[in-house]
Amino acid sequence: MTTEANIRQVADRPVVATGYGPVRGTDDGRVRTWKGIRYAAAPVGDLRWRAPVPPEPSTEVTEAMEFGPVSPQPRSPIPMGLGTRADEDCLFLNVWAPSDVQAGAPKPVMVWVHGGAYIFGSGSQPLYDGSVLAADSDVVVVTINYRLGALGFIELSSAGFDSNIALRDVLAALRWVQANIAGFGGDPDRVTLFGESAGAGIVTTLLAVPEAAGLFSRAIAQSSPATSIYDSSRAGAVAQMLLDRLGMTAAEAHRAPVQALIDASMDVFDHVPTATPGRLAFAPTVDGDLVPDYPVTLARAGKTHPVPLLIGTNKDEAALFRFMRSPLMPIAPKTIRTMFDEIANDQPGLQLPTAEQIGTAYPARLARTRSLGVASDMGFRMPSVWFAEGHGATAPVYLYRFDWATPVFKAIRLGAAHATELIYVWGNLVSGSRDVTFKLGGLKTGEALSERMRARWSAFAATGDPNVPLGQPQWAPYRSDDRATLVIDRDDRVVDDLDRQIRKAWGDEVLSFR
Repeated sequence: MTTEANIRQVADRPVVATGYGPVRGTDDGRVRTWKGIRYAAAPVGDLRWRAPVPPEPSTEVTEAMEFGPVSPQPRSPIPMGLGTRADEDCLFLNVWAPSDVQAGAPKPVMVWVHGGAYIFGSGSQPLYDGSVLAADSDVVVVTINYRLGALGFIELSSAGFDSNIALRDVLAALRWVQANIAGFGGDPDRVTLFGESAGAGIVTTLLAVPEAAGLFSRAIAQSSPATSIYDSSRAGAVAQMLLDRLGMTAAEAHRAPVQALIDASMDVFDHVPTATPGRLAFAPTVDGDLVPDYPVTLARAGKTHPVPLLIGTNKDEAALFRFMRSPLMPIAPKTIRTMFDEIANDQPGLQLPTAEQIGTAYPARLARTRSLGVASDMGFRMPSVWFAEGHGATAPVYLYRFDWATPVFKAIRLGAAHATELIYVWGNLVSGSRDVTFKLGGLKTGEALSERMRARWSAFAATGDPNVPLGQPQWAPYRSDDRATLVIDRDDRVVDDLDRQIRKAWGDEVLSFR
């Protein structure tokens, strides 16, 4: 039972009893915070490339005042502010809860899976500080770390190691939440798994993983690369590429210095999308064990977990990758054509947009502008639409598109680029004096938009329905008869069949990067 007594107050430092020992956090009168709680044993030594195991229980109080180490990773092309140092012993999570925990009134729980192309990021990035979301939206927020790059996504099952290590990490964190979150004021029967980009890819994948059944009751996927999941053969080829860079066997790499793995990871990470446009080096794997089939395929067969889903993308996803000059997304017209040729060779008979269909669906004057639209829709929009159409047969689905861009983002041609919705979901709009997001205005509009998004996201976490009494448009579930879609902008609106033109161009057969 969740009561105020679950949390024992020591001065301004609340102590919670978990299954692995008591943890002491902080309370500023508005939000209670616990940082760096271990949810699995250190995945080092023999446990490298193994499924996580529970931590050893302790009777000593753990001071949960500082973030735990994050997964080792290369330097990101975008400063991420990971929040703390990196270490292979990285399986920690963080909890934010409103200070006004009431007896018998457990709060909805939102568990965040960070993005970062499966190789960057952490749950302790300042952007993901859960104070605003927890306090203003009356939810318990959990952010987690999971193993990245070669530590979390390498496919070496043929050498006797476990597959899909990072997915297993997230499952372990969700089990910890189920077992312990009531002590923090959360309701284990109302757990929403939410994430963005690679984190959203993990969300859509876990919706199709039998072992995830019962671990969460709602899901939110922001800009999910839902079709970027590979078969064991392709994942094994990437693993061999990594071993070749190391000059080691799998057994030798199992004992290699972690920095050697990180350096080789970055080399392979850069090489794969350059050599084979549209593909990532690291991603979940259809291993026939944890992941039985492609998630979109399972969704369209009605075999995903029957939990309500809120899913969507940003209008100008690919603009971020153009701005970064990143090879992660094929943007140049020539690269798009190369990618289409490779897909046609891999999946003969699959419908790909013709030049005429591209011209109709993307009526831009410049070819490179049309290519940005093609890249955005191929990588994010169509996978989300395909997933929504399938999952809607098992549970309510709410589809959105985020269109808002600040004046400065419009000026530098970012628009509503990949990840630009994050500050509004978290309510952390300005990150410091160097943040240019609102330098040309738009803060007042951004604050109102953030309030609406947080209200919708938290209402969904509480009830499975994102509609709120704010005088806003009624957001109906996505169904084949009207395909209602919420467009999030200066003023929100609901549009029927927003994606009609691009659906006609891409067709109903799922394009998967196998």
